[in-house]
Parts: sequence; structure tokens; C-alpha cells
Amino acid sequence: MTEFLNSFLDTNSAKVVWTLFLFGSVALLWWLAIRTITKRFEDSQAIFRSRKTLSYVAATIALLGLLIIWIDQLGNVSTFLGLFAAGVAIALADVIKNVAGWIYILIRRPFRAGDRIEIGADAGDVIDIRLLRFSLLEIRNWVDADQSTGRILHVPNGLLFAEPMANFTEGFPYVWHEIEVVVTFESDWELMEKLLQPILERHSAHPSSGPEAEFTKASTYYFLRYRHLTPTVYVKVVDHGVKLTGRLLVSVRRRRTVDHTAWKEILQVLRDEPSIDLAYPTTRFFRGPEHSSS
Repeated sequence: MTEFLNSFLDTNSAKVVWTLFLFGSVALLWWLAIRTITKRFEDSQAIFRSRKTLSYVAATIALLGLLIIWIDQLGNVSTFLGLFAAGVAIALADVIKNVAGWIYILIRRPFRAGDRIEIGADAGDVIDIRLLRFSLLEIRNWVDADQSTGRILHVPNGLLFAEPMANFTEGFPYVWHEIEVVVTFESDWELMEKLLQPILERHSAHPSSGPEAEFTKASTYYFLRYRHLTPTVYVKVVDHGVKLTGRLLVSVRRRRTVDHTAWKEILQVLRDEPSIDLAYPTTRFFRGPEHSSS
């Protein structure tokens, strides 16, 4: 074992020295080039692009130099290609993952252009699908009720393997939307429940206009358990009053419009009904007998 190690060191000591010389020379030249560029240019973007380009050039020169120095130690071409392929796979792991994600999109079709999706913390309408990434017209963020922000998000395809994804429009292009109305304990909440129901029915996507047929079609592909698609009002007591939650089906892209028109009608009802008042968080104080007698 000792003889083999000594023989190996005698054979490769010069190559180790040349390898160290190669790395030192490339690093020195890279540093000198960056220093020269930094002194001559003031544009930060030009300096950034130059640094990136020089880094790629330096890495390429170092790789070619290593191949020239150590090529005869690789044994044969197949070993060389195997090591080269392994190195490329490690260096381009993210790129390979993104290409795999693109293939997954083409084969499995988790979404298509025009679908509204949510992946990780981002959501939007798919406007483009490419080899390494797909693009979304962003919704939410600082804008309420799933409306567009105007920004375009570029999402790497490989994120599909790391984050859960929701498709708003696949199979069943409707979502359940809720409108919450909280009235005071003294209000006639039963009357409010009766008045809220027809408002929900007017703004809900009517089963005969699409949702029922879409639901039946989607049920052939997915195990869906919905049986009632009509709007409903749920009643619950909260800290500061009685909360009536109206639940209705709406088109994916009409949530804000439904909120706007439905609340206008609700406010008109509240204006015309003196027995119903909106509730808000309040604090009540009660004085005991010892305070009232004084």
C-alpha cells in the first residue's frame, strides 16, 4: 500500500503543482480584471454584468485547464464522460429541475395558459409557459379580493416539485364566496336572515346557468362531495353580536364585483329596516349596587 501511494505521488505531484498554479493564475487574472473594470466604469449594472461574465469565463478556463492536466488520469473516454456528466448535473441541478417541471406541465397538465393558480405564497393568471419558467399576472398582495396588481411574476418550473399548487379554474371554474354581516344582539337577526337570502340568490351563479353542469363534468374526474350548490346563510354568535355568513358560488374572477353589488343591497336593507343595526366591537360597563346607592 505504501509503495502504491509513493508511486502515485511521484506520478501526480507535478500535476498537483500545475493545478495549484492554474487556480492561482486564474484567480489573480480575475481579480485584476475586476479591479480594472471597477475603476473605469461607474455604472453599477455594467459592473455587475461584467463580474458575472468574467466569473463564467474564469470557470471555463479553469475547467479546460483541469481537463488538459488530468485527462490521462481518467482512464478512458467513458469514465471521463461519466464524471463530466455528473459535474454538469450538479452544476445545473436547478436548470434540470426546471426542465423536468416543464415536461411535467406538458404531460400532466396541472394548469394551462389562462388558468388562475396559486403556488406557494404567489397567485395569479397563467399568461406564459416556457422551458425554464412560467409567468403569472399577479393577484392579491396589496390588492383585495383576488384582483390583479399589474405585476408579472416569473416562477421557475421546478417550484412545482417543492410547493403545493392550487388551480382555481381546473374542472370547476367557481369558488365558494362568503359575505359576513354582524348585527347587534338587540337587532331582529331572523329578519336579517330572511332579507339576506334573496340577495345571495340574485348574485350567486345559478345552477341552471353553468355550475351544476360543470360540477357534473368535474365529478367524472375528481371525487367531489358537494350536493347543494344553492346559497345558504349560517348564523353564529360572536363577541359583539350575531354574525350571519352568506355562502354562495361565484365565478372565480367575479368575487369583488359580487361583494360590491351585494353589499350595496345589504346597506339599503339596513337603511330601510330600523329593527336591524350593524354591530361593531364595543365595551360595556355595569355599575354595581354599591356604586348606585352612593
